[in-house]
Amino acid sequence: MLRRASPLLLFALLLIVVAGLVELGPPERTLGVNVRVVYLHGAWVWTALLGFAASALTGLIGLWRQGRWPQRSLALGQAAAFFWVTYLPLSLWAMQTNWNGLFLQEPRWRVGLDFAIIALLLQGAILLLDRPRLAGALNAGFFAALVWTLSRTEQVMHPPSPIASSGSSSIRGFFAILVLACLLAAWQLARWLEARAVA
Repeated sequence: MLRRASPLLLFALLLIVVAGLVELGPPERTLGVNVRVVYLHGAWVWTALLGFAASALTGLIGLWRQGRWPQRSLALGQAAAFFWVTYLPLSLWAMQTNWNGLFLQEPRWRVGLDFAIIALLLQGAILLLDRPRLAGALNAGFFAALVWTLSRTEQVMHPPSPIASSGSSSIRGFFAILVLACLLAAWQLARWLEARAVA
C-alpha cells in the first residue's frame, strides 16, 4: 500500500513522524526540553545541505550521462531549497526559545538568509530556462559556493557541532534518527517534484 501511495502523501506523513520524534527528544542538561527545537533546527539544516549535495552530484552525473539525472538534480535542488528556506523560521524559534531573543547579526544566520534568497532565485531561474543539464551545473555551483562560504563564516552564537561533540550517546542516536526521518521526507518531496516535472 505504501509503495503505491503518493510521494506527497508520504512526505506529509513523514513530517508528522518528525514532529512526533521531536516531542520525544531527550532533554539536555543546560537547555532542558527546549533543546528539542535545536534538534529539529539542526536536522532540518543537515537535510538541506545533504539535499544540495545530492543535487550537485546528480547534476554533475547528468552532464556526462544520459537518462533522468538532470531532472533528478532539479527535483533534489528544489526539495533542498524548501528545507533551507524553512530552516530560517526554525532558527528564529530556536533563538527565541533558548536565548530569549533574536540575534539577527549572527554570521551563520546572515549566510543562511543570503543563500535562501539565492536558492529561491536560482530555482526560479532554472524553471524559467527549462534546460535540465544547465540546471545540474547550476546546482553544483550553488552547493560549492554554499560550502565555501560556510567554511569561511565566523561562528558567534553557533557552536561548530554541538550534537557530534555531545557526550550523550542517546542524544547522538536520537539526532541521527531525526535526520534520517527528515531525509526520507525530503526524498519523497523530491520524488513528487520529479514526477511532476516529467509528467
